[in-house]
Amino acid sequence: MAEELVHYEVRRGIATITLDSPHNRNALSRQLRAELTAHLDAAAADDSVRVLVISHTGPVFCSGMDLKEAGGASADRQGVNEFPAILERLWTSPKPVVARLAGPARAGGVGLVAACDIAVAVDTATFAFSEVRIGVVPAVISVTVLPRLLPRAAHELFLTGETFTAPRAAAIGLINSAVPADGLDAEVTRYTDMLALGAPGALAATKRMLREPRSNDLGGVFADMLELSARHFGGPEGQEGIAAFVGKRKPSWVPTGD
Repeated sequence: MAEELVHYEVRRGIATITLDSPHNRNALSRQLRAELTAHLDAAAADDSVRVLVISHTGPVFCSGMDLKEAGGASADRQGVNEFPAILERLWTSPKPVVARLAGPARAGGVGLVAACDIAVAVDTATFAFSEVRIGVVPAVISVTVLPRLLPRAAHELFLTGETFTAPRAAAIGLINSAVPADGLDAEVTRYTDMLALGAPGALAATKRMLREPRSNDLGGVFADMLELSARHFGGPEGQEGIAAFVGKRKPSWVPTGD
């Protein structure tokens, strides 16, 4: 049996999913895709999990699709056909997802980063949409990447395939912060600790709200948002949160212990 390429651990409500295929720079091989999908499903089904962290071993976060597997395969047998389902799981996860990058990301790996709600990278990490340089199109990852990037930057970087730095990735909206290597885990923990303070239902509803397009009917949008707000103010989580605030205590959903 092949060794596991993606590990899964849950502690204090944080599910850490670790890509562990450094021999091929954590490329999205058939096995890695299957294990990543299984762990994302496990985290979604576990009520004790409040936040997901996508991490990695080795010097590279993810180099994109496994090109050795892609070579010689017909269009309908390419591994990229399975990739949208992975990106969609991350993008639509009712639980917040944080990407932890201790190294570079390329192509599909950048798609993974963009699909997460929050991304933190070491300031030495680099990124590139390298697809056009090998004759393919960054089509699938554009679904998660384009909503993050400034339009001018998207045109430039998708068309040129140029490598860019973590500070620039933060400046154009791809990641949230670029930090020194010795501060990476502290920055990830800062975000996961904050996310764990949010009520699960409120976080899920807020993620849905952020994803949904809004019409030009301002009155209709206000009406929809008023209904959403009132429903959560009057719901069990809202009432518990208000009671906790008044009672100067932590709400019941805040994780405690291991």
